[in-house]
Amino acid sequence: MQVHFHYDICSLITATIVGASGYSGAELLRLLASRKDVTLLHAAAATSAGKRIADVYPALDAVGDREYTSVGSALEDPVDVAFVELPSGEAMHIVPKLLRIAGRVIDLGGDFRLPVHLYEQYYGHPHAAPELLPEAVYGLPEINHDKIASARLIANPGCYPTSVILALLPALQRGFISPENIVINSLSGITGAGRSANVELSFSEINENIRAYKIGTHQHVPEIATVLNNATGKGISFSFVPHLVPLNRGIYTTIHATLSSSVTEAEIASAYREFYPDDAFVRIAGTIPQLKNVTGTNYCEINVRKHPTTNQLIMISIIDNLIKGAAGQAIQNMNIACGLPHYAGLREKETVHVA
Repeated sequence: MQVHFHYDICSLITATIVGASGYSGAELLRLLASRKDVTLLHAAAATSAGKRIADVYPALDAVGDREYTSVGSALEDPVDVAFVELPSGEAMHIVPKLLRIAGRVIDLGGDFRLPVHLYEQYYGHPHAAPELLPEAVYGLPEINHDKIASARLIANPGCYPTSVILALLPALQRGFISPENIVINSLSGITGAGRSANVELSFSEINENIRAYKIGTHQHVPEIATVLNNATGKGISFSFVPHLVPLNRGIYTTIHATLSSSVTEAEIASAYREFYPDDAFVRIAGTIPQLKNVTGTNYCEINVRKHPTTNQLIMISIIDNLIKGAAGQAIQNMNIACGLPHYAGLREKETVHVA
């Protein structure tokens, strides 16, 4: 049976989180706990079921004595919105069940972002629900607001693609840069790798260290390419090199592209501001960004520079990977789907971090 829901701005939203014990799931808990217009029915977690949330994350004492529930129980109660924050390959088994009891499902993982052939190539296993892929809407609010508003299944973007796409799209659509041979380097805090135990992510391996990984094979490569190709109608070619750096959170992306017009730096910056005039969480900076500008917020901050000697445009884009790159963007998508302003519950000053 398909459950039907109707929204208006004054409605109380019922929600469930499946996978609430990971870093992004904990951010969802933190952000939703302060919302008077949201009732969280389930904070479900497989290995943490039955544990007090505040024992797992002491910073989340605002949830009181609430405990994590089982995933099975979260699949029983109808809700307006279900968030899924599970490792790759797990959401595809849960989402079809959630769609029978939830008005909207927002998947924070990668299971519904790509066509089936690209998913199976880059994620390395068969897709269990390929019939749902055509209806999944890519949940980048700045380019897909209207589709998100009516979507039943929303595929929350990856953290790297969020920083890359928001920085590149205005320049590509306005024809400022060549779509070929774009160079992208992104630095990420280690929370982007999740909360599971891994020797490579231990303190002694990460501290005072930096390393690139998955050069040319990262699962976000086809996501970036697919979205930019669809949005611009151009064949985009780029190299993407992600790096782990000894920070808890944040993504710092630097992009180099060849200019294809004689436009000035001021004209480029003005065009970027025109491109994002009404969106709540993209700001064009006049100075070179630093990561602390966005830590704990849902903002993407972008700066554009013309290199004085190489005829290149350099774009710098920064986000908090757990908020604009995950939980905050998921809530932004929920707000749109439920007829609320983008910024509802997301503009308050953040004072507590779960990681």
